Amino acid sequence: MQEAATYAETIQQTLEQEILSGVLAPGTRLEEEEIAARFKCSRTPVREAFRQLAAASLITVRARQPAEVSALSARKLIEMFQVMAELEGLCARLAARRATGAQIARMRDAHARLEAIADGDDVDLFYEINRDFHEVIYEASQNEFLAEQTRGLRNRVAPYRKLVTQRRRRRVDSLTEHAAVLQAIVDGDEDLADRMMTEHVNLLGEKLLDFIALFPEMRGD
Repeated sequence: MQEAATYAETIQQTLEQEILSGVLAPGTRLEEEEIAARFKCSRTPVREAFRQLAAASLITVRARQPAEVSALSARKLIEMFQVMAELEGLCARLAARRATGAQIARMRDAHARLEAIADGDDVDLFYEINRDFHEVIYEASQNEFLAEQTRGLRNRVAPYRKLVTQRRRRRVDSLTEHAAVLQAIVDGDEDLADRMMTEHVNLLGEKLLDFIALFPEMRGD
């Protein structure tokens, strides 16, 4: 029989992936009984999985109420994107100083794969490869603490970031921005790599307008 701890880990990992991929949208209610039935287990590992997800700020747990996938306000998300832009900028800065040849090759490979599908309709695949591109840069920073903090914040905004990625223009613009970041890293230009990545991630100009369009309360509708 599967141990409760193993059940909890399986449930936590499955729900986390569904939250990050957008399968479980912000605000989705998570009933203990339904999750337990789905995974054919008692409620004990479900509660432990919920505790872990809540600790990662992916769900909200309240007494005597169903858990919910965390839903963030537009203002809070914009603030989080601003912080994430600074963290990712620092990752790119350090990558320009420390990236290995193998890591640069992986960045180039991810960028080439994105170019090949940018005009298509497979948003899920584009998002996954885009995440790979950023992940290599985190790794190339050679600073595991920074990588963990950046990754954690990125995971919290992932469902919303994916919504913006559904816009074809944003995907095409993202490629141009990636190319600038990649070239700065290849050239070892730390200042430029930092600036290009910060601008890429931050919600400025048309990116901010696209983002606000996801939140009717901010449009004055």
